[in-house]
Amino acid sequence: MTPDAALPLAGLTVVDFTQVYMGPSATQLLGDFGADVIKVERPGLGDISRNSFPDPDGQDNPIFLSINRNKRSLSVDTRQEEGRALLRGIIADADVVVSNFRHGVMERMGFGYDELSRDNPGLIWASGTGFGTEGHYAHKGGQDAIAQAYSGVMWRRESPDTPLTMYPTTLADYTTGMHLLQGILLALRSRDRTGLGQRVEVTMYDSMLHMQMQEACMQLNRGYEVNWAEMPLSGVFETSDGALCLVGGFTTNPLHHLSRALGLEEDLGERPDLQTLEQQFAAKPELHRIFAERFATDTTASWCDRLEEEGLLNAPVHSLAQALDDPQTAANRMIVEAEHPTVGSVKMLNVPIRLSATPASVRRVAPRLGEHNAEILREYGVDEDTIGRLRADGVLR
Repeated sequence: MTPDAALPLAGLTVVDFTQVYMGPSATQLLGDFGADVIKVERPGLGDISRNSFPDPDGQDNPIFLSINRNKRSLSVDTRQEEGRALLRGIIADADVVVSNFRHGVMERMGFGYDELSRDNPGLIWASGTGFGTEGHYAHKGGQDAIAQAYSGVMWRRESPDTPLTMYPTTLADYTTGMHLLQGILLALRSRDRTGLGQRVEVTMYDSMLHMQMQEACMQLNRGYEVNWAEMPLSGVFETSDGALCLVGGFTTNPLHHLSRALGLEEDLGERPDLQTLEQQFAAKPELHRIFAERFATDTTASWCDRLEEEGLLNAPVHSLAQALDDPQTAANRMIVEAEHPTVGSVKMLNVPIRLSATPASVRRVAPRLGEHNAEILREYGVDEDTIGRLRADGVLR
């Protein structure tokens, strides 16, 4: 394991007001690569994700544990002036402040960029919101499915006959969290040159639009809607024991190779009416009928082997449980295990970014609510008597 002091972000202090998924996914990666992430939580309740699912481990449930490792918890009542003063003292020496509240909440709490940067000109003040600080939707709260719906992501599906639905993984949260992380790192790089901090702002709406950059450029300039799931030689097909995903492209004549893999008597690649992409689109119902009939006659593994022999991209359709158990997951060391003081052994996903000299590490599991109250305050010069009084007054819990 890389020594703490050698990690790329060692020595960086991050005051983390984020909760749920978008913000914590960004700050966890900062912690994974060495930053000291001080997670500010509400007394008693903590991060919303501590209570999102009923769980035997209560507030230390897998949802919370999955995105809050390598952080320290400071449970402080920001409704009290003394609690806000404690945080301002910490932020005065911090490098980064991160939040993902609705627009205006940090300012109302007394932690807006203009106020904090007066005492700390080098501060990076990073915010993730649903829609940003301006415009018709600025007042709205951000949520993953809402961002999918507004941005066009939810509308874009394989065919008009496919029912509209929410993507079952939190696509907008994760994408926006990664953009938030990138913005923080870019601002830190700028500070290396100028000595000055700045605002970093990302929105779920923008992130969902941005991930459609190819499709958007076609729509804006050609008025044409690109739908990669609609490609005529690609699709998901049921087999005798499951399903497979086929991407019939990236070869000179994919229909020729598909005909060989499927054992068809006719070489579809030789048909004059299937030579162009436009012709293949027109014949898609017929082609998919042929593919579906053949794939249903044998197992997923058998078909994947035949498609592989012909150089055609394919994959079995796995459940998450199957993916986690896949030998490739083990080969990529994508599952790590750590000990939690009350929960016991916790398995979680590893960092997907690999650095050869200074790889990320899991140095501490996600904290219990308020676990590091006294430890953090001692580091910032608060004496034991004051800590005891703050506890008695309910500022710390």
